[in-house]
Parts: sequence; structure tokens; C-alpha cells
Amino acid sequence: MSDDQKQMNHAYDVFNGDADGICALHQLRLAEPVTAKLITGAKRDIDLLCRFKSKEGDRVTVLDISLDSNIAALREHIGAGAVVTYFDHHNATQAFEHERLHLHCDMTADVCTSILVNRYLDGRYREWAVVAAYGDNLPQVASLMAGQAGVDELQRSELQQLGILLNYNAYGETVDDLHFHPEVLYERLHVYLEPADFIRHAPEFTLLKNAYTDDMAAMQTVQSYCQDGFSSVYVLPQQAWARRVSGILANKLSQEHAGKSIAVLTAKPDGNFIVSVRSGLPDSKPAGAFCSGFSTGGGRRGAAGINHLAEAEVDNFVNAFRRYFDGAGKEQVCNER
Repeated sequence: MSDDQKQMNHAYDVFNGDADGICALHQLRLAEPVTAKLITGAKRDIDLLCRFKSKEGDRVTVLDISLDSNIAALREHIGAGAVVTYFDHHNATQAFEHERLHLHCDMTADVCTSILVNRYLDGRYREWAVVAAYGDNLPQVASLMAGQAGVDELQRSELQQLGILLNYNAYGETVDDLHFHPEVLYERLHVYLEPADFIRHAPEFTLLKNAYTDDMAAMQTVQSYCQDGFSSVYVLPQQAWARRVSGILANKLSQEHAGKSIAVLTAKPDGNFIVSVRSGLPDSKPAGAFCSGFSTGGGRRGAAGINHLAEAEVDNFVNAFRRYFDGAGKEQVCNER
């Protein structure tokens, strides 16, 4: 390859727009600064590798998006001659070996992508991995990591709040529902070496905190659509606030009701639904396996989702959800929506 060709090479950072994706990239670029084109979107925007074309010698870094959901585009980038570094904890059943693919995947329930990056960097920016773990609904893992890093209770609470807020910002039907485009939020956050500095000084933190308080107040009126001792289903209205809190509500309920599986269905502008699922038994009843049974579904063991559920299929979904997570053979009678 000529010198002129080398100068034309590009770098791409492709990352999920939630707390885990943002904190994973932040850690990596603090340790390995690179000027790269940022490719991201709302939390459910996971088909990110098909949004650009690469060429020989380009470097593509992928963080926190499912390999299986991007397998065709990944093969195209590898085939074009790009070097791909991939960190993720979602389904990677179609993973393959290639000299230009550097894969760091772990699908166990107590891991998120930022934890994988933290391992790769030997704990160099551990507090950002703690933030991500809190945001990704891994509070026990996050608290353990915080303790190992000598973080006191007050600091731990602040890291947890930051993780929740970063995750909250990522939920929406489109980026128009979000308070900040994830690319913008990452760039604002990336100027801070320590989470405490972002919390103390970034206006984005204050805006997200206030917006979160307002949306959570609206959420207090939400009641379950169906529930029993093993599972609960909630249906949220077609409102922007509901689309923003859907994942937070699912995480909150799963933490408050340990061992219980949760589904949150949020109405989309087209009258259909987007679904967030949390498994109360991620080892024996993985959420990702259940959601993968639907054409637009997928995820990981503890948390998964469905991007499009037709309104006419809601009751069938509820019955399938209940049968899968608690083994009930009879259909459940639910409240009116």
C-alpha cells in the first residue's frame, strides 16, 4: 500500500448510545486516543455496521452491539480489508475467526461491554466501568467493583445515578425522543477524566437529572397490565416520556422484585409496541432466547427486547411470556389496556 493510500485510511468508532456503549468507548479512547468517525444512535439502533462502507486499512472499533445482528455487515467490512476490534456481551453465536477481527465477547449474565474494556485496560479507568454496570442493570457487580476500587458509599451512589441517567438518555423510538444525541453526549462526557468531574461540572448532567425527575413523576401513574408471582407485564402509553422511561422502569422493577421476570410494552407512534424484557432467572430462562423468537427481537441473558410487536399480537405475547418464564399452561386474564 502506498503512503498516499495509508493517509486516506479512516477510523470508525461504532457504539451503542446507552451508558454501556458510551462508557466503553470513553475508557478505550482515554487509553488509546484516536480521531474517528462516530457511528451511534438510540439504544435500539443496533444495525450500525451497515451505515457506512470501509476499505482496506481502515480501522473499525465496535462496542456494545450484537455481533449476530450485524454479521452480514461485519463480514463486508472484513472482506473490504478493514481491521475490526469488537467488544460486546450480546449474542455472538455466529462469531468467526479472522486475522483482521479482534473479538472480545463474553455473554455471561454478569458482564457488560464496559467491563470487558475495563479488563482489556487492566482496570485503568475502573470507575467508568462501574458507571456503565449500574446503568446496564448490574448493581451487584457494580457495587463489588466499586468496593474493590475503594469507592465510598456516597461516591457509589453518585456513580449509580450517573449510570442510570446515561442509560435513560438512550431510550426512545428515535433520537428525536432523546435529550441528547448519543454522539453529542459522548463528546461532552469525553472531556472529563473522572465521573465525579462530569457530575460536578457538566450542564448535561443537570439537564438529564431534572428531565429524569419529571419523567419518573409521570411514570408513577403506571399500573401493571398482568402479573402473578413469577412475572409482570406493563403497558405504557404512546408518549415521549414513556418511551424514555421504558428501560428504566424494566430495570427498576427487576431490582425491586428479584427473581421475577418483567416485560414493559411501550406504544409506538404507529400504534404498535416496543418491548423491554428482564429475566428473573437469566441462567435458566435467558431473556435473549425468548425475545429472539420474535422477528425483531434479541438481547442477552438478563435483558432483551423486541423492536416491533404488532398491536394485534400483544395478548399472544403476554401468554408466551408467561409460559416461558413461569411455565404456566393456561392463558392469563389481563386488565384492559
